[in-house]
Amino acid sequence: MFRSARHARFGIPLLTMLLFALTALAQQKPPADEDEHSQKLQKDVQNPVANLISVPFQNNMNPNITADGRIQNVLNIQPVIPVSISKDWNLILRIITPLIYQPDLRQNDRGTFGLGDMNPTFFFSPSKPGKLIWGAGPAFALPTATSQLLGQGKTSLGPGVVALVQPGPWTIGAVTSNVWSVAGPSGRPDVNQMSLQYFFVYQLGHGWYMNSGPILTANWNAAPGDKWVVPFGGGLGRVFKLGFQPVNAEINIYGNAVRPNNPPSAPWQFRFQMTLLYPQLSKADEKKMLEKKLKQLDEEQQQGKQPKK
Repeated sequence: MFRSARHARFGIPLLTMLLFALTALAQQKPPADEDEHSQKLQKDVQNPVANLISVPFQNNMNPNITADGRIQNVLNIQPVIPVSISKDWNLILRIITPLIYQPDLRQNDRGTFGLGDMNPTFFFSPSKPGKLIWGAGPAFALPTATSQLLGQGKTSLGPGVVALVQPGPWTIGAVTSNVWSVAGPSGRPDVNQMSLQYFFVYQLGHGWYMNSGPILTANWNAAPGDKWVVPFGGGLGRVFKLGFQPVNAEINIYGNAVRPNNPPSAPWQFRFQMTLLYPQLSKADEKKMLEKKLKQLDEEQQQGKQPKK
C-alpha cells in the first residue's frame, strides 16, 4: 500500500523531465537541413512495424478516478523489437509491461502500486511493403499482476492487426487486438476485450510533429453502458538526439467522451512519453553515413590548414 504523496512523487518527476526536455528543444535553433536518414527515422518512429528497435516509456495520468479527485497512474514500458525471419518477412515483438498505481476506492489516502498484466503481441509483417504497411499475429494478456486489483488474473489470447499508410508528411493507421481468456482461476471473471488505437501524425519539419493516438477499449462482458472507453484528443512531439542517442518525446491530452461508471474511470487523461530509438541501418545507409562523416573530417582538416589572418 502507498499513500497518495508517494504516488505523486512517482508521476511528477517523469512529467517534469519531459516538460524540461521539450522546453529546451523549443529553444534550440533548427538544423540547416535534414538528411535522408533523419527523414526516414522520423517516418519509422510513427510506424509500429518499422525495422526500428525502440523502447518507449509511456506514462498515463488519469485524474479524478475517484469521487474525491484522486489520480490513477500507469507507466507502460513497451519495447518493440523487429527480427528478420526471412528475406520477405519480419517478426515484430511488442511487449507492454505496465507499472500501475491504483487508488483505493474505499479509502481516500491509500492505494496499490505494482506490476500489471503483461501484453505481448507478435506481428508478422512484409519486409518490403507497398503503400499499405501492415502486420498481423497473435496477441496475449498474461496474468503477471502483483495484486488482484492490478490485473485480470487470466491468460488470454487473440488476433492482433496493424495497418497504416504514409503519404507525404502524413502517417495514418490503426492497431487493434481482441483477446479472450483461455486459462486462469474460475473465481475471476472471464475476459473478452478489444483495444483499438487509431493514429494520425503530421510532420511539421525539423523533427516536430502533431499527432493524435487515442486508445479505445471495449469490455464485451461488461453491463450495457459500461463497455466502452472512447477518448479524443492529441498533442505535440519531436524526434531529436540527446548526445548520440536518438529519442522521441511527446505530450498528449485526451478527454473520455464515453466511459464506464463501473468500474470508475477518469474523465480525461494526460499522456507523456519518452522513447529511446535504435535504428537498424542497411549497408547502403551505413556507407552513406561513413562517406558523410569522412567528408566532414576532410573539411575540418582543410579549415585547420588555412593560414591564420
